[in-house]
Amino acid sequence: MSNPTHDPFYSSPFGPFYRRHAPYMVQPEYRIYEMNKRLQTRTEESDSLWWDAFATEFFEEDATLTLSFCLEDGPKRYTIGRTLIPRYFSTVFEGGVSELHYILKHSKESFHNSCITLDCDQCTMVTQHGKPMFTKVCTEGRLILEFAFDDLMRIKTWHFTIRQYRELIPRSILAMHAQDPQVLEQLSKNITRMGLTNFTLNYLRLCVILEPMQELMSRHKTYNLSPRDCLKTCLFQKWQRMVAPPAEPARQTTTKRRKRKNSASSANSAGTTASKKRSPATNFSLSSQVPVSISSTRFASSLFLRLYVGEVWVWKVSLPQPPLLKRPSTKTPNSQPPGGLSL
Repeated sequence: MSNPTHDPFYSSPFGPFYRRHAPYMVQPEYRIYEMNKRLQTRTEESDSLWWDAFATEFFEEDATLTLSFCLEDGPKRYTIGRTLIPRYFSTVFEGGVSELHYILKHSKESFHNSCITLDCDQCTMVTQHGKPMFTKVCTEGRLILEFAFDDLMRIKTWHFTIRQYRELIPRSILAMHAQDPQVLEQLSKNITRMGLTNFTLNYLRLCVILEPMQELMSRHKTYNLSPRDCLKTCLFQKWQRMVAPPAEPARQTTTKRRKRKNSASSANSAGTTASKKRSPATNFSLSSQVPVSISSTRFASSLFLRLYVGEVWVWKVSLPQPPLLKRPSTKTPNSQPPGGLSL
């Protein structure tokens, strides 16, 4: 009996060599730790391809990122999609940040259907600023993450609610400029707004304009249409979806036993069922839905009159508005009251 060939990469469980355990599910909090390590490997030469690879590693294809905070003019809430997430993280460093990492304390994990939810009420986003001076900014808030329950365990939703922030300056810098009132006045001013730089805030405001235009830009690149034709096509399809009647739910037919009857009763029942089948179905009145679609079309036309970054589209589109349906008047302009007297 010949000896079997030995696999050089196989290690016996009873041998002296170390064997790796089977792969196990990574904890959600450890994924944030891996994200912090990946952000530390960023260099000044990191381009858009590096940020796309970063977002692909930690975010799902349909992921969303939401930031909620309160500024001087009221509460703000910005939500961006997967295509804009890489640019968001890059704007953080372009605004003067040299280091970024997240600290989670007392986080809670829960499992729901096909995702894992991580809820951390004491999350701190720490950023190191080198310009105009060395400053450490600690942004505190609540972070809620939803991870896909698979081997990659990427983020599906990211929601960070900012409560407060602190800007810390080393005492050595204050001691160096203790005799200069102008420098002290400059040091007393905040360099961020709720822990975010002006560069990042401007990008979030721009995303509010770019997000509704994703359909227009993709249609322009796919079909090579003009901006005016793209807008008309999108608005017409949206109007069709709103005017179309809702689909009726499928009714399940229950099978019943047949009972034998005489010929007369069967003829009568056949006549009644035929009359029931000939009864018309319920029609949806279109006149009650037209004013809603017209107002929504006007709103959509004003919503998409935006500026497209890169090609500078200036759209001045005057779409023909469908006429409002009016009920026919029962009184003619030359109608006279009974008796032949003109009023």
